[in-house]
Amino acid sequence: MDCKYFGECGACRLYESGYEGQLNEKVALNKERFAPFFQGEIAVFKSPDAHYRSRSEFKIWHEGDALFYAMNHREHKGVVLIEACPQVNEYIAALMPKLLAAVKKADIGFKLFGADFLSSSSGEIVVSLLYHRKIDAEWEEKAKIIAEDLGIYIIGRARKQKVVIGQDYITESLNIQNTMYRFDYIENSFTQPNPRVNEQMISWAMDAFGKRDGDLLELYCGAGNFTIPFASLFAKVLATEISKSSIHAAKRNMALNNVENIEFVRMSVEEFVQALDGQRVFKRMSHIDMKQYNLEAIFVDPPRSGMDEYSCKFAARYETIVYISCNPETLYRDLETLLETHEIVSMALFDQFPYTHHVEMGVKLCKKSL
Repeated sequence: MDCKYFGECGACRLYESGYEGQLNEKVALNKERFAPFFQGEIAVFKSPDAHYRSRSEFKIWHEGDALFYAMNHREHKGVVLIEACPQVNEYIAALMPKLLAAVKKADIGFKLFGADFLSSSSGEIVVSLLYHRKIDAEWEEKAKIIAEDLGIYIIGRARKQKVVIGQDYITESLNIQNTMYRFDYIENSFTQPNPRVNEQMISWAMDAFGKRDGDLLELYCGAGNFTIPFASLFAKVLATEISKSSIHAAKRNMALNNVENIEFVRMSVEEFVQALDGQRVFKRMSHIDMKQYNLEAIFVDPPRSGMDEYSCKFAARYETIVYISCNPETLYRDLETLLETHEIVSMALFDQFPYTHHVEMGVKLCKKSL
């Protein structure tokens, strides 16, 4: 990736040996980290080496009447003023200078402090403009003109305000094992930032399960990123998530893909275990007959904090566990518990965040033979 801000901008870490060098460093680090648990080959899934991010956030910096994009400086508390970013996809990259010029021309840059971009792989874009002032009717009229001229959607955000010009989501298409899946990504909600690596990650997880006769339980399902492709492998899928907005998005995405064999339930892991074991009755599960499920596999994709010991002990009930982790450190901790009952069959590393120390890891575990 060719970037003149390398070494200054805090968004990336400088690797003198380029993309392959940074990837080799990550692979070596995680092979060593997980060597006590797994001595086999870790499958490695690469990212494009530039224009790989479909969402990104920038500060807006004011110098007199001029406006600039800015990122935190790597070495000190200041910022780096930037004109372009080779991380973002080609559509965001092309839009960035045009948007800033349009904001300046329309005179809606007053107290603007941030711009967040969300793009599909086909170029549908939502831009959120963040303000330290109230958004008024004049702003809305000017933003409508900019949105029409640039062919984008705009959201104005200020304290207790969200003003939507057009719509607040884009529709992404992912090619998973030669099948196209469509997902509505809603502004300000979590989405995987690297669509090409996301496709590889979902595909690897599907291969890890293979076609099954039984049913799947998924914890931390989010908006259905994995759940919906998994539905093609299992008779039924039961998926839980604690976020109400994520559950709404998941149901919306299920309908978008004409999938009918998933039940999404808004529950924490602890609540679900209590319901499953008959300790508590939840109205949210009153329509679900657990006797109709043959749950023999479980999928987990927890937040950076990982699973807790309670959740690990619960997951250990199932014959097959597939675990996607965005934090190798908490994955290591959780494996110490899971390996009391299971053994690792395969591992994978997904370079979701090039030029940073972050990676996503995948692990398939099966119950130990007695």
